[in-house]
Amino acid sequence: MTMKQYSSTLLLISLLLFITASYSLKIPRLSPTGGSFIQENYWTHGRPGEASSPSFDPKDFQTFYYNQTLDHFNFRYDSFSTFQQRYLINSKHWGGANISAPILAYLGEEDSMDSDLPIIGFLPENAIHFQALQIYIEHRYYGKSVPFGSREVAFKNASTRGYFNSAQALADYAEILIHVKKQLQAEHSPVIVIGGSYGGMLASWFRLKYPHIALGALASSAPILYFDDIVPPDTGYYSIVTKDFREASETCYQTIKKSWSEIDSIASTPGGLSILSKKFQTCRPLNKSSELKDYLDTMYSTAAQYDRPPRYPVTVVCGGIDGASSTDDTLTKIFAGVVAYTGNRSCYVNPPRNLTETDVGWAWQSCSDMVIPINVSNDTMFPPFKFDIDEYTKGCIATYDVPPRPNWVTTYFGGHDIKLSLSRFGSNIIFSNGLRDPYSIGGVLENISDSVVAVYTKNGSHCLDILTSNHITDPDWLVNQRKTEVRIIKGWIAKYYADLQALK
Repeated sequence: MTMKQYSSTLLLISLLLFITASYSLKIPRLSPTGGSFIQENYWTHGRPGEASSPSFDPKDFQTFYYNQTLDHFNFRYDSFSTFQQRYLINSKHWGGANISAPILAYLGEEDSMDSDLPIIGFLPENAIHFQALQIYIEHRYYGKSVPFGSREVAFKNASTRGYFNSAQALADYAEILIHVKKQLQAEHSPVIVIGGSYGGMLASWFRLKYPHIALGALASSAPILYFDDIVPPDTGYYSIVTKDFREASETCYQTIKKSWSEIDSIASTPGGLSILSKKFQTCRPLNKSSELKDYLDTMYSTAAQYDRPPRYPVTVVCGGIDGASSTDDTLTKIFAGVVAYTGNRSCYVNPPRNLTETDVGWAWQSCSDMVIPINVSNDTMFPPFKFDIDEYTKGCIATYDVPPRPNWVTTYFGGHDIKLSLSRFGSNIIFSNGLRDPYSIGGVLENISDSVVAVYTKNGSHCLDILTSNHITDPDWLVNQRKTEVRIIKGWIAKYYADLQALK
């Protein structure tokens, strides 16, 4: 093994340890689709249509690469280095530059754009109504938009990873949008930026930082207030998860709440971990009880965050737990919930897996500027947990040799007293949420002004409004949410055209 290979192996090991620790630090990942945990359960097995929009046709897309600036904020010699950043264009329904037809721009988040294209339905389903050009821009350091020629080099050390942050990503999007409009001679075509989850935060921040480029933003499930202790520690993500389960079934909630102490009790006895391994049919023998508890924590959280129609996963989990025999012990009931959620498998819990690019990338981002301090209070169905920034910083330094900046987001983008500040200088932003989404607690849930508005649904989940629609199973409240968003965006564009005409 060469020294280069040895260093890469050490980094992967430390990343795996940090990502494993991240579960115990209670920071669920942000994603419109749910990531690998979702892909291993019934979402893909039971809903094959979930991943593909009828409006999605790969032949409609052209792929381009932009010679992107590595560092937008310095004038050092190495700042002018470049890398190839991928973006895709769908011009199927575009009315053209001669009528200044609008542009719908999807801002990529912490994944390859290949994962988003088939399932983000808002753009292709509405492009025909807007006569809009669609552009999808991949986030730097993900997919095929990796600086320094390879992922291995890009993540090698703090110097190469240092260009990987949200501010640089927004500047990337700005450069590409200006470039595309110039290439198409569409300087007067209004741009609406759209994003979900972390991408939703980017969309809202882009409108604030680059209002001369984007006319408006649709920020779906964007927890822009989940930074710098704006969300009170006695509320938060796990309070919403608990509420979702308790509303689904009081007995299910009580069983889950009781299960944690029973896991600890069995684990503390001689051979207890072996007993738990057999009871939950783990893929590998448990080394510690936290492996099982982290798995269950993630399952419940994921079920709540992506509690989508028509087969609501919280109901599925509780159906398994409540459907077990009344004579079964607590942990047998919990295991029944696991089976209901994942389907019948050869083994459950701690399956072998490789780190994905999102695992690696998001671990760095959450150790740099995306520090989301999630606590678990005493009134949830989970064991209480207090986010400790000092401990978190130690973990980040041990992994990356740099400390996180927990106050950077509110310093650079704002967040404190948001109604007072955005009512004065913000405009044309839709903050959409579903209140069953645990991250909605960090979202904007009330109108800030006439044009910075909150559009939420009581029963909605994470990013549901921008995903592929289903005319058979989508409930009326979801259909109406999307219609409201389209109506608001049409109003922005109509006013823009009127202003443009008045200036001629």
